[in-house]
Amino acid sequence: MVPAIVQDAKTKNVLMLGYMNQEAYDKTIETKKVTFWSRSRNCLWTKGETSGHFLHLVDIKVDCDNDTLLVKAHPDGPTCHTGTDTCWGEENEEFRINNFEDSPLLFLKELQDFIDKRHEEMPEGSYTTKLFKDGINKIAQKVGEEALETVIEATNGTSEHLVYEASDLLYHLIVLLTSKQLRIEDVADELHKRHDPEWDKKRRELKAKGLMK
Repeated sequence: MVPAIVQDAKTKNVLMLGYMNQEAYDKTIETKKVTFWSRSRNCLWTKGETSGHFLHLVDIKVDCDNDTLLVKAHPDGPTCHTGTDTCWGEENEEFRINNFEDSPLLFLKELQDFIDKRHEEMPEGSYTTKLFKDGINKIAQKVGEEALETVIEATNGTSEHLVYEASDLLYHLIVLLTSKQLRIEDVADELHKRHDPEWDKKRRELKAKGLMK
């Protein structure tokens, strides 16, 4: 039996704390609905089975001591049985920048989360859904097309058109990453590693050992 901290996968707010044993963990993985072990009733308890306010599983991670779980989920309505968004009476509001001119790069995460949701729900009539349904080859081809259009605008176009085409390229790149179970943060993490002054030296050492092409 281990504590399971539930976090809203989108807003990153902590929603509640429950407890899981192996049976509850397995059912959570199987049904994709967060399930706990009720210590008072001595039985499995799927959050929302009475209220309809389910917690739809996104991811589960174990901490460094292997004795606590972090459960990321999308909630259907309030999480607490009292009717509040969280068990601490807080509102589950997403942190948003009112003016993206102050920090426009933060919008990339919001866009990534939006595309993740499209990939999960696949709503009809969505262009992003169509891309995912077309498959990885078509998405990759679209990235190539947008890259070419970006190059054309960079060499023969205007700054305004260059930004427009670069935006198309970045959007389709995020779709491509998502289709491969990756996120734009993975690219940022790689760039961060390369910013290390020792990165090129480490890369050459790995190539010498045959661990990198």
